Amino acid sequence: MAGRGNPPEGTPDDASGGDDEYRDDYRSVVFDESFIKAAQLQEFSARERMEDEEHAAVRNRALPSTAETSDGELNTTYGRGSITASRQGIVLVLLIVLAFGTAIYMGVRNPYQAPPQPPAEPMRNSLLPLAPRDQVPGAKPADLFQHSPAAQFRAGADGVTLPPVRRTRHFSESQVLSSLTAAKEYVVSSSLDPAVLSGNAVRDVRLMLDPAQHEQFDQSMDHPRNDGRHSATGWMVRFDPSKTTLADPRIRVSGSMTVQEAGPDALEVVADHVFVYAVRPTQDGQGEKAEEHSSLFTVRREVRFEVDREDLRRQQLSVEQVSMRAGPLPCSADMSDALAPLMAGEEAKDDGAAGTDPYARGRSSASLCGVLSTSSQPSPAAQKDD
Repeated sequence: MAGRGNPPEGTPDDASGGDDEYRDDYRSVVFDESFIKAAQLQEFSARERMEDEEHAAVRNRALPSTAETSDGELNTTYGRGSITASRQGIVLVLLIVLAFGTAIYMGVRNPYQAPPQPPAEPMRNSLLPLAPRDQVPGAKPADLFQHSPAAQFRAGADGVTLPPVRRTRHFSESQVLSSLTAAKEYVVSSSLDPAVLSGNAVRDVRLMLDPAQHEQFDQSMDHPRNDGRHSATGWMVRFDPSKTTLADPRIRVSGSMTVQEAGPDALEVVADHVFVYAVRPTQDGQGEKAEEHSSLFTVRREVRFEVDREDLRRQQLSVEQVSMRAGPLPCSADMSDALAPLMAGEEAKDDGAAGTDPYARGRSSASLCGVLSTSSQPSPAAQKDD
């Protein structure tokens, strides 16, 4: 075999430059010992290929790693580079996991996290009974409505109309419409639903409320009291079913709704409506004769709602404040649980409102009382037509 500096077939005959010149010409194609040791592939020998015909022609070689011994010589080992790389990868993974765990721990223990959203404000209500000056007029429902200020009112939910819908600074037109729609549904359910009016249903009204107000609502239903926050009639209009029943299911309604921003994250909706109910005594039973003893009961109800972004997502709302004036009622009427109107032919006794003790601590349970104007009652023509 030719030497390392000579080509495989020996020195060409016409080579004129000698060995040095020959080596210079072939230096770029000659494989020295360092090049061979650095190769990653190694060819199998002829014997190995004869013993195993299916054996691959070449195999991978472990790269050598060179270290200097104590006597200054170079010590070459194979395969240690891959082991070192594996250890470095493991260390890197451990460092990443440690950093990620530390970030989670600091996030959980961070004392500067954003404060939770404040709970919904409790509902506040004011209820004012309106006492008539004279006897309550009685007639058939159609005659009563025709000769009253409610003659041109719409019937039922048609009387609860929405205002023109426009976007605000922080809420889109669709969000404003959603808040108005939720408020209308609450007004209709809490003031016009026959099941609610009869005192037999409260669930539908409760479902419309922000969950933060459920506890107050439940307390108002279970233990109603005239303290400005726990009156059942603050949440809804309902009558004492043992005394009062509807003489006509078509309740007359007129009013308005407005909406404005209560801040960058909430809308305020105000629903101000007059509801006129044709009622009669429960003990009169059914039939045309019973209808002749019907009378009108008027409720002026202003409800102030707040609808935040979470309420919009859940299609719920918060009732902030309710102001209600209703009559004909006696001044001494307890309106906290249910309404018991004066019926046809009855008049308010000279009982006056409950006395108020200025020395008593806390909120007074005494009710104020107003006078129901004669002009708000059906005219005498209603009874004459009957």
